[in-house]
Amino acid sequence: MFEIECKNPDEIILTTKQTRIRFDVATQTIDADLDVGPIVGPGEFEIGDAAIRGLVTESGQTVYDINISNTHIGIIGGADDAAKLDELGMVDVLCTSSVRAIREIEPKVVIAMGNIDGMVTELKLTPRAEKKYKLKNRDALPVSLDVVALS
Repeated sequence: MFEIECKNPDEIILTTKQTRIRFDVATQTIDADLDVGPIVGPGEFEIGDAAIRGLVTESGQTVYDINISNTHIGIIGGADDAAKLDELGMVDVLCTSSVRAIREIEPKVVIAMGNIDGMVTELKLTPRAEKKYKLKNRDALPVSLDVVALS
């Protein structure tokens, strides 16, 4: 089980039983209160029960693919670099503001970041407002696209 929170349009917080990890897409940092401090930029990391892969887009932005209990979470913010979207592979939960990325990746759940109104208007969907998004396991994912606006 894990939870996803969004404190501001550029920040996603993943909380599992073992750890709490903060991803800031604006500063391209991962902060999990590690002794080495925040992790900046791309690379492959394991923090607690999360396997993280950071990829650099053509514009120099880092996007993240996180695997927790066989559930893939993509954190890309507004990035929509097609080559990097392909490298993310199958994503179950996508944290983004990019309509193009949502259409190409086809996740089960979108955690809306940034301009939520413009995104849901273009997708013709109604977001569900939540304080936190909780997921017990991959089997609990919805059948069709679910857009969640975290506050």
